[in-house]
Amino acid sequence: MKLAEALNERKSLKTKLASLRERLVANARVQEGDQPAEQPNALLGEVSDTVANLEALIVRINRTNLEAKLPDDAKMTLMEAIARRDILNLRYEVLKQLIGAASTTQNRWAVTRSEIKFRTTVNVADLQKEADALAKEIRQLDTRLQAANWQIDLGVFQMSWTR
Repeated sequence: MKLAEALNERKSLKTKLASLRERLVANARVQEGDQPAEQPNALLGEVSDTVANLEALIVRINRTNLEAKLPDDAKMTLMEAIARRDILNLRYEVLKQLIGAASTTQNRWAVTRSEIKFRTTVNVADLQKEADALAKEIRQLDTRLQAANWQIDLGVFQMSWTR
């Protein structure tokens, strides 16, 4: 199984778990004399199986990310590339928020005979160039990660604890 397939399976298991949770809540109480549409105990068993499968898959994905190198960069693991992408995204979001705050036009308020004026304290054009460069770097790194996910096989790891 390729890493990308495992990531899709993880998403599917999370979606299934959310559905099971909703079904459990919907069948937790019924009017006296009625039967639930689904048996909560059976649903709980399905939740247990799904959670166990999800946990095992997450461990395999995380260990693969920790050990596998980006195919185009023998020094950087997938985990390092994911962390780098996350940090780039954080920095990008901060810059975009700063640019938005600095670019917003303010109404002028007349207080008695003086007018309150606002001015920008940062160079918006320079910040926008930096944000654009970050966005490009994020896209390029994400593309590299996506390609790697379809090239790298999911590692076969045993969980080190028992239930």
